[in-house]
Amino acid sequence: MATGPRYSVPYKRKRENKTNYAKRLSAVKSTSPRLVVRKTNLRILAQIVKFEEKGDKTLVSASNINLKEYGIEKAPKNLVTSYLVGYLIGKLALKNKIKEAVFDIGLNINTQGNRMFAVLAGAVKSGLKIPHDEKIFPSKERLEGKHIKGFDAKIIEKVMSNIDSKVKA
Repeated sequence: MATGPRYSVPYKRKRENKTNYAKRLSAVKSTSPRLVVRKTNLRILAQIVKFEEKGDKTLVSASNINLKEYGIEKAPKNLVTSYLVGYLIGKLALKNKIKEAVFDIGLNINTQGNRMFAVLAGAVKSGLKIPHDEKIFPSKERLEGKHIKGFDAKIIEKVMSNIDSKVKA
């Protein structure tokens, strides 16, 4: 490792590949809130985050665990629940008078049709305005759960109507 008076150590989050500061700066300069989507081993997290000088402020948050309130008893981390999390975060954002956002998946790999883009598809379906290209969404069959053996697509409609009735914009 280089030493000397002219060497500067990069930020810790940059060294650990946790933050891409060039992308973050461009997102912060946009001044619109960001739809931040993260995945863990057990959850899909979606948040509407706004930049402030003291630090980012979370305005609205939802995860697949929150779907239990709307009719899904087991909320696995799959494509269908990701879509419903996106729909829920979109409705919550509209309730809080947030009409548009910028999509932020962080350092996750952006493969066409993955769970991150299922969240985006749900948020767009709910009425939230987010710049996107329709080609990145998963297929309609996958969003409806037709690829899951024994899955009833009526559950999605039931959960979406529960979200609509409980979260009024």
